[in-house]
Amino acid sequence: MLKGWIPPDKGVLFVITGPSGVGKSTLIRASMARIPQLRFSVSATTRDIRKGEHDGVDYRFLARADFDKRVAAGDFLEHATVYERSYGTLRQPTAQALSTGASLILDIDAQGAAQVRKAGLPHVSIFLLPPSLDALEGRLRARGTDNDEIIACRMAQVGQQIEACGAFDYLVVNDHLTTAQATLDGILLAEMSRRNRRESLVQDMLGQLIRGSQRT
Repeated sequence: MLKGWIPPDKGVLFVITGPSGVGKSTLIRASMARIPQLRFSVSATTRDIRKGEHDGVDYRFLARADFDKRVAAGDFLEHATVYERSYGTLRQPTAQALSTGASLILDIDAQGAAQVRKAGLPHVSIFLLPPSLDALEGRLRARGTDNDEIIACRMAQVGQQIEACGAFDYLVVNDHLTTAQATLDGILLAEMSRRNRRESLVQDMLGQLIRGSQRT
């Protein structure tokens, strides 16, 4: 955890995308362990709640009719249906969390990122890239969990994801983990340190100057 870090007045929505096998989960978890008030966005879903899960913490659990109604009303920044279960990010709770100073990570694919871009809520988009497609395929094979057919399918999906990387604000190449981690952390911290997100810090410093001049 960073010592002496002062969170911004208003948080940042970070949309992070990357193909399977690029190391996205590893990088994100490490950033979240170091940077205070950085957490995952809580998604809404139509799937059943599981033992040990809590509504509003793990997911926002919605009935299918309610989910579809909110989609029609434009309440979602992004949404998708996978194996008859729908997932999505609600605009209002996201904006409310950001207003408290918390910064959120939205871990979604390129299609979801395009939806967020279209929704118009200010955000910072980051695409995680492998050093090469050959290196990425090697990582997938090294896992030893998928056969050739599944790996070929994953690599086809990788191509579709990477085609969208030019629409993102930042590109981080995960060739060496230490370098990629430093790059990602630097982006997150720099964006959270922007002047327009730190009005209270400006006012505090100016107030100290005024009080100092009054004492002299």
